[in-house]
Amino acid sequence: MKVRHISLLRNLVLALALAFGINAGTSAPAIASSGDHDQARAALESGEILPLSAILLKLEKDFSGQIVEVELEREHGQWIYEIKLLQKDGYRQKLKVDAKNAAVISKKIK
Repeated sequence: MKVRHISLLRNLVLALALAFGINAGTSAPAIASSGDHDQARAALESGEILPLSAILLKLEKDFSGQIVEVELEREHGQWIYEIKLLQKDGYRQKLKVDAKNAAVISKKIK
């Protein structure tokens, strides 16, 4: 399977999110519990966090690879998108991204 640029896979992720009942334009994927999901929705509606689609648009300029996992987590009072990408060379890149402004907090390659 060819690894494609993140912009092409963004549509796939959004389609999968919709298929599983998650509207990535107005909600966030992979929330641990329904209480967390309600908090994430409220944060999105209040403008505290960006939707996944906006995060992916900002990241596609600097990162490529196949998206294999996306999570939205709350760490130390801050919403973080954790995005895992499969690189062309077979390595996996893990990005931690500030959900408020799409700033990359950390990146690791395994």
